[in-house]
Amino acid sequence: MLHQNGPRDREVARYTDHYFTRTRKAIARFGDSRVTYALFLRRPVCFAPRLMIDWLEAVAAERDTRFTIECQFEEGAWVGAGEPLIYLSGSFRHLVDLETLYLQRLGAACVAAYNAYAMARALPKVGFLAMDARHCAGIEMAEMMAYAASVGSRAAQKEAGAVGFIGNATDATAHYFGNQRGYGTMPHAFIGYAGSTVRAAEMYHEIFDGEPMTVLVDYYGQEITDSLAVCERFPDLARQGDLSIRLDTHGSRYVEGLDMAESYSVLERYSPNAVREYRTEAELRWLNGTGVSAAALFHLRAALDQAGFPKVKIVASSGFGPAKCRVMASVNAPIDVIGTGSFLPENWSETFATADVVDYGGTARVKLGREFLLRNGSGTPEPTR
Repeated sequence: MLHQNGPRDREVARYTDHYFTRTRKAIARFGDSRVTYALFLRRPVCFAPRLMIDWLEAVAAERDTRFTIECQFEEGAWVGAGEPLIYLSGSFRHLVDLETLYLQRLGAACVAAYNAYAMARALPKVGFLAMDARHCAGIEMAEMMAYAASVGSRAAQKEAGAVGFIGNATDATAHYFGNQRGYGTMPHAFIGYAGSTVRAAEMYHEIFDGEPMTVLVDYYGQEITDSLAVCERFPDLARQGDLSIRLDTHGSRYVEGLDMAESYSVLERYSPNAVREYRTEAELRWLNGTGVSAAALFHLRAALDQAGFPKVKIVASSGFGPAKCRVMASVNAPIDVIGTGSFLPENWSETFATADVVDYGGTARVKLGREFLLRNGSGTPEPTR
């Protein structure tokens, strides 16, 4: 059974590393000690400890003990590589077998929060929608990633006045964004079911009349044609700013009306310096390549404006992580909202949080090479006997 996003005390032994359970038995026989752990990551992160802390406190209550959890930073703070995030103190017997499980709730959340912060900070005028749930490895990870996105978002809102993450895709974690339910309109499968993009919009509008509407337009490869057709079918929504066009073209083809040459022409018109500075291959692809490129977004915005629909919003999705967001920011791409799951950590090894005991019964002691974890970075490890 689960509670506080993790196993109950009686289930800990099943999910933790076996050498921790064996150590707990040894401590029970030879005597307990009050210890302090230092928790850290090897890369810069945005501090997101709440799920870990909630779980630790719940287990402590079940074990009729208390842990002292000293956070070295406020939630959402930027933390450098190797800096202790938390000093965790308590009974060695009660803490030793929890290490695996509390670290699972810390590292990935901190990295995802950092990515969400970086994206919102790069595009402060753009709203973000967390669409990560379908890429998560189960509901515990989905909970963690929604929480992380909300932490990173609040940090960007506080520091840069960013719009940040306005919501997410599921009801279960909508509360992290101050909402009662998730956001979203229709998947590609619904467009195929309806038989046309316009018909899908009509069906949605009939059922959900009175709500703002976001329509996918890439299913049939007619992004411009279908966008304008939807606007013409719902002129009132378009005029009121309650209609959004979601561009999710995959990377195997260009948006309708574009090829490489035309993409360069579009960028020359709307952002002439875009490709005159050094760009990596990936950056060039995001600027003028296939899929949802900057050129595609300028192209769609121009078509909507020229047809008399300047208040229709553009929702961009497909591969929007921190790096792609920075590129879009560099050319001021016309985006109102980004739907993203790409704030999820890409390099999982970067999410590995580590815990080392740095104090045994009031004596500072840590394994050789980890002296930087001692409080104030001082002290030397005692020799092994």
